[in-house]
Amino acid sequence: MKEEKNVMIGTLKDWVKSSPYLIVLDYTGMKVSEFSELRGRLRKVGAAVKVVKNTLFRRALNEASLPAMDKDLAGQTAVVSGGADAPAAAKVIKTFKAEFTRPNVRVGVMDGKLLGTSELTMLADLPSAEVLRARLLGAIQAPAATLARLIKEPSARVARVIGSKPETAAA
Repeated sequence: MKEEKNVMIGTLKDWVKSSPYLIVLDYTGMKVSEFSELRGRLRKVGAAVKVVKNTLFRRALNEASLPAMDKDLAGQTAVVSGGADAPAAAKVIKTFKAEFTRPNVRVGVMDGKLLGTSELTMLADLPSAEVLRARLLGAIQAPAATLARLIKEPSARVARVIGSKPETAAA
């Protein structure tokens, strides 16, 4: 039995170390169909949710040198992890909670730092990665477009003046 626990702890440790973020949920009172729906929505944004045993998860966090969450690991616990888009996963959880009133967010970890519920809410309110990229690209392109318009304007004035001369001479 001890070997099985060590294997499970090792698996959990590898899992938490491979993810740039973790979001710990209390899924008490959720129906199986609701949990499956949450799992499917998270999968669409590249995240996964796993039900964990608190004692094993505590040890895996300790072995992975991540912050301790002792007070937050009680009751029915599920952990969300995934790729680089943490705001998308947090947004899915926030909208799901608005629809079904569960799960409750307990705590999160991002880049080795503990995040409270308020920080996770702010994370969920961030625009998606695509929107942020588009805004950044727009901010980078705006000065170039303005410069191009300014450079083009004197020649456009000259062209308009030259274009208007033949009309007045012909009249």
